[in-house]
Amino acid sequence: MADAHGMGGGETPAEALGRRRGVALTPLRRQVLDLILAADRPLGAYALLDRLKAERPGAAPPTVYRALDFLLQHGLIHRIERLNAFIGCAEAAAGHAHPHQFLICRRCGEAAEIADRAAARALAAAAEAQGFRPERMVVEIEGLCARCAAGP
Repeated sequence: MADAHGMGGGETPAEALGRRRGVALTPLRRQVLDLILAADRPLGAYALLDRLKAERPGAAPPTVYRALDFLLQHGLIHRIERLNAFIGCAEAAAGHAHPHQFLICRRCGEAAEIADRAAARALAAAAEAQGFRPERMVVEIEGLCARCAAGP
């Protein structure tokens, strides 16, 4: 997954994206984004709230949900529907919409984002052949990650 943090000082890709869009990456939004990016697997809202409370004891569910809504709206994170959890966007720094496909390991819970435009075009064409106009497409593929597939 691409890192939404910059190297060294200066503006991070997430901050640059916010500046280009004219929106603020507040300290709370930055903290929620950092927690998601630092996680080794997708995090649910309540797991985020528990981690957030370590530094912000008064944090409440609406606090987390508002930050998540902002980060989702601006493409810095994605929601994995099947897990009801959030993952950092691999292409957030690019600041553009892209196809979302997630590989979800059913054993360890790890998730990886891929952005296969050919697969997205094929699915859109199949939907359109049925007279359906796709507006949003998220593909979630469940199986075993390379590490779990290789292990016992």
